[in-house]
Amino acid sequence: MLAAAESLLRLRPGRILCAPRAPREAAQLPIAPFRTLRYSSGGAPSGSGPQGSAGKVHRVPAEHKPSQFDKKILLWTGRFKAMEDIPPRIPPEMIDAARNKARVKACYIMIGLTIIACFAVIASAKRAVERHESLTSWNLAKKAKWREEAALAAQAKAK
Repeated sequence: MLAAAESLLRLRPGRILCAPRAPREAAQLPIAPFRTLRYSSGGAPSGSGPQGSAGKVHRVPAEHKPSQFDKKILLWTGRFKAMEDIPPRIPPEMIDAARNKARVKACYIMIGLTIIACFAVIASAKRAVERHESLTSWNLAKKAKWREEAALAAQAKAK
């Protein structure tokens, strides 16, 4: 938005950006604050007051109220040191960054647990080999037991 001088650019109330070709004196000119337009539920711009004539004002929230889970994620990722340090409203980008960092940490933990589980299975299999146990021997023993039970059931039925 261009303000009083064509070479001045007003970014926010109180902040002015000068173009390179603008004279230094132009930056010192007082500039009246811009009238902010808000859109009401009807879609037409309303006045600069907090409530327009059409009713409720809809605007995109610039900050987010974190839930308890978000607060735990912010603590776990190291963004804040204690639960009391977390402000009541924080930028959504901070929560997104913390969630992404937590997602990566959780993936690293799962990778580590998978590697530990692999070593545990290898150790268990080595102990089973030392005892001469295998899935084949367990399967043959189970089938022999079933055959024996079937034969006893057939004898009991024949009597």
